[in-house]
Amino acid sequence: MEDRKCLECGEKVVGRIDKKFCSDYCRNSYNNKVDKDSKNLIRNTNNRLRKNYRILSELNTLGKTKVTRRKLFDKGFDFKFITATYTTKTGNTYFYVYDQGYLELENEWFLLVKQE
Repeated sequence: MEDRKCLECGEKVVGRIDKKFCSDYCRNSYNNKVDKDSKNLIRNTNNRLRKNYRILSELNTLGKTKVTRRKLFDKGFDFKFITATYTTKTGNTYFYVYDQGYLELENEWFLLVKQE
């Protein structure tokens, strides 16, 4: 029987034949390092989506509201982060962050809507 070594620290692993780590600490440490860059990308994207959602929710308390681009920018809204789009039969495109959406109107105005 060969000695198995912990994937994180290299210590001898005792226990089940398929055990890969000597302790929970090493297992957690190893898994936190795996795909760290992609986890950071996902975390940062989710944080941006959450912030956009919060901004739309704060500004659109009635379910339908008009606001300026300036007001959205001042609050920190990032137009690059959305979860869905919906194009109507008339060709209008609504951009959504979960159930909060917006439609670009004329002269830097936006119609904020909440999907029912």
